[in-house]
Amino acid sequence: MLSSLSSSQDPQPEHRSMLGVGAAALVGSALEWYDFYLYGTAAALVFNRIIFVNSDPVVATLVAFATFAVGYLIRPVGGLIFGWMGDTLGRKKVLVLTLMIMGTATFLMGLTPTYEQIGVWAPVMLIVLRLVQGIGAGAEFGGAAIFSVEHADSRRRGLHGAWPSAGVYLGLLMASGVFAIVTQLPEDQFLSWGWRIPFLLSALVVVVALIIRLRLAESPAFVEIQNADHAPASPVRTVFAREKKAMLTLFLAQLPQNVVSSINLAFITAYLVGNLKLAASIGPAATTVGTAVTMVMLPLFGLLSDRIGRRPVILFGIAFSALFAFPYFWLIGGGEAPELIVFAIVASLGLGVGAMFGPQAAYFAELFTGGARFTGLAFSRELAGAVSAGTTPLIAVALVAAASGGTWLVSLFVIGACLLGGVAVILGGETRGRRMSSTTVDELMASTGSFSQ
Repeated sequence: MLSSLSSSQDPQPEHRSMLGVGAAALVGSALEWYDFYLYGTAAALVFNRIIFVNSDPVVATLVAFATFAVGYLIRPVGGLIFGWMGDTLGRKKVLVLTLMIMGTATFLMGLTPTYEQIGVWAPVMLIVLRLVQGIGAGAEFGGAAIFSVEHADSRRRGLHGAWPSAGVYLGLLMASGVFAIVTQLPEDQFLSWGWRIPFLLSALVVVVALIIRLRLAESPAFVEIQNADHAPASPVRTVFAREKKAMLTLFLAQLPQNVVSSINLAFITAYLVGNLKLAASIGPAATTVGTAVTMVMLPLFGLLSDRIGRRPVILFGIAFSALFAFPYFWLIGGGEAPELIVFAIVASLGLGVGAMFGPQAAYFAELFTGGARFTGLAFSRELAGAVSAGTTPLIAVALVAAASGGTWLVSLFVIGACLLGGVAVILGGETRGRRMSSTTVDELMASTGSFSQ
């Protein structure tokens, strides 16, 4: 067990195992997005046929996807509840709790009876489980990001904070891979029991992640604040009263990453099939390649932010995404060259999203004081997700329809999100090197670039 440290300065990395911390962040974040991606896939392929039964298949599909959106809308509530707990009871306890909540809800989804078996109680059960899953997921990434960054050497926070981000894309790859296998079953077997396998397999990920997390020590910054009796009486009141600028900066900085990610991971496949009449396999294949490339780029951009600062790297990702908004669709064209589709998605995800997302854990954690960090980060980030990540595919579809099949309005939408995010990052200032145990905004700002150990 790693020893708890309490000193006036951020502790040296040799006193703890960053390998274990990184593994805990990676696996937990992977589970979060494995769970969420599973539900989205099942909503399109299964739940509209055996749970949300309706004589009109379009209505059934819309209802199934509505419950998918509910998972995003409830996440800010989870961020606020578990953020408060993380700031008062400890980062580690919350990370263990959210892991168990998400894992249990996902496992039980795999056991949900069908509409034919129990009638209306089947969709009721699934909606309740989706709400529980969303509440737990509301603090998972924020907690993993904070835990990684607060354990890391101040000169390597960008690198170590990138592991939760990489976990997001690992979870997407895991879910798409498992579902690709079970969909090879005959349709009757897939609908009766095959679709349940990916949900039930989440139990294995939970067990592995739980073993790793239970062996870790609490965050040194949290221990220092608690031992010095500097923790705020109410983290929620503190962050809303004194750290509104940090919350607004995070919210706006998160928008372009959410929009660009959702365009690539959700909208583009529907566009390729519905508008360009391409084979259904092209979109998923291209996004799989883009996802794999992004996993590699995330720690590289995190490391770069340790060298030159968080702001320049994130601004590069935002600027690239804005400038690439029109060329992205020009490359895709009418779908005549699948290799150009792959290139467009790889570039958009690997360079644009990679640069925005890689330094994000360190950047967002360094925006807040130690006593209110979990509350401010988790709530603000998940609120941005509820506003933009869940709505972008619907907005993009509506914009294409409004442009009579054209994509220029979608490109302008991406540019608009990038402008908002870019202004927020510029005005928010640089954060690299801030002291994680700072308990006032003035102290936090004054410690920028100090790299104290």
